[in-house]
Amino acid sequence: MKNITSLTVLVIILLSLSLPYKAHCQEENRERNYGFSFGTQFGFVHGQSLELVYPTDTKGELLSELRWDMKPVFYYGAEISFGLSDIMSRVGFFSSVSYKIGVSADSGVMEDRDWWSTENDSLTVFSSHTNKTGEFYKLDAVIGVSFPVKSYFYIMPFISGSWMRFSFAGRDGYGKRARDKPSSSAAYYPINDNPHEYTFSGEVIRYKQDWFLIAAGFSIGTKLLSPFYFDISFQISPLTYCTAVDEHLTSNDTYLDNTVMGLFLEPRGSFSFTMERIEFSLEFAYRYIGRTRGESYRKTNNGNYIPNGEAGAGLSFMDTRLLVKLRI
Repeated sequence: MKNITSLTVLVIILLSLSLPYKAHCQEENRERNYGFSFGTQFGFVHGQSLELVYPTDTKGELLSELRWDMKPVFYYGAEISFGLSDIMSRVGFFSSVSYKIGVSADSGVMEDRDWWSTENDSLTVFSSHTNKTGEFYKLDAVIGVSFPVKSYFYIMPFISGSWMRFSFAGRDGYGKRARDKPSSSAAYYPINDNPHEYTFSGEVIRYKQDWFLIAAGFSIGTKLLSPFYFDISFQISPLTYCTAVDEHLTSNDTYLDNTVMGLFLEPRGSFSFTMERIEFSLEFAYRYIGRTRGESYRKTNNGNYIPNGEAGAGLSFMDTRLLVKLRI
């Protein structure tokens, strides 16, 4: 049902992007040479998702940091685009929608670090667990204008929107905790000085992020070596929002974080080959979202959420994909 709902969202977004153009271009479609492209894609991402808790009275830069590996996560999906059949012929509009579904599997480790000391910024708690990526959904929509520059290259400014969902589960593993100093309840011996050590069995922690992004960007490409062509793009924005749920299964604690305004960057490059109406593309992209900040809430025994300080989130991964499209 989740996949069906997501595909429905994809179709709605596509229609909202393409209908203004379709109505405007319907009578002059032959002269303007607009058309749709339908494609299938396969690839993988390699990177990390961050869960952060900011301090109030401790000395460390962070109170807690959890790193969730995606090393790697494979995916499949589809892409639909609308635009000029010959991008070098004239100025024109374009839009596209891309949807990716990850394959659930073990994807590295989850590492949890805490800095609890009010005396210094030394590490006080560390644990490591096998990480499994459960959900991976990524929906990207783009709308913009293409400008040919003589017969050499083209420029495409655009606006993009993106939704991403990741869910993880950490299981098994080991941990260590620095010993308390008897003189203070918030001071600790070094973590490697005879720490408390322990092991875990089964699921320990779960985490889910939903990201929403709006960005502006541009692409520059060339078809001088037709049927081969190259394209690079870059997009940037501070308009990010992340809602995250963290479930600590050993202590039965649940936290809800709503964070905003992390710097979003994404450089991208692609190499394509066209053969009549079929296009093959190999693409590399790096997606980065800096540390966001916002309110954190803890779930009480009666099911209500109460304020629990300030939290954050972050994300960085390389995305490598193969895309095969058919022009209609």
